[in-house]
Amino acid sequence: MSADAGDPWADVSAVILAGGLGTRLRSAVADRPKGLAVVAGRPFLSYVLDQLADAGAHEVVLCIGHLADQIEAAFRRQYRGMEVRYSREHSPLGTGGALRLALPRATGRTLLVMNGDSLCRADLGAFLTAYRQCRNEPTLMLVEVADARRFGRVVCDDAGRVLRFAEKGEESGGGWVNAGIYLLEKSMAEAIPSGQPVSLEREVFPAWIGQGLRGHRTESPFLDIGTPESYAAAEAFFAR
Repeated sequence: MSADAGDPWADVSAVILAGGLGTRLRSAVADRPKGLAVVAGRPFLSYVLDQLADAGAHEVVLCIGHLADQIEAAFRRQYRGMEVRYSREHSPLGTGGALRLALPRATGRTLLVMNGDSLCRADLGAFLTAYRQCRNEPTLMLVEVADARRFGRVVCDDAGRVLRFAEKGEESGGGWVNAGIYLLEKSMAEAIPSGQPVSLEREVFPAWIGQGLRGHRTESPFLDIGTPESYAAAEAFFAR
């Protein structure tokens, strides 16, 4: 991908993590990967892809595993002008391992990583601008929720630097949580161990505290379909 000073997305590769087994959602969606769970008449992943296309992204790598053929058949090689590539894991690698496996298929120097089972309707262009202004330090998008126990709280200082992560279920009440959208340089992701299960949330990001890891707060609507309860609420989310 050639750099273009007039196009902020010219050297950015989007990577969507969509290879999970979806065990919590299996009772509601048993015959397909959770990224293809139907919400308001469409597969959930199509909303994530639309957000990228609307922002101006040029390419996206879909990290797939469980029932991978279904996802390839659904989205093929092009989506609304974006080139779509696939990185297939043959055994579960976790979010970090899946990202590491996908790196050869990402041509950009900067990675916009997104979870395939959640949606935060934030301005991705503004997120990228803020990232560039902070000297390309790895940045997590954060969203405020009424009950942070299910997600785990992310605590930042006044300058936006991440201080610590609270484990799921550890602290009750509202707070800022990981929205499942990240910006980082490909060179940082290359340091993730290859060919083994690694978790971004539990292993990689905590290790980056003190190395510039930042949080970017947004008040945008947020939806996660990882459980039958949250999946059941998804129709109302899009109705709003």
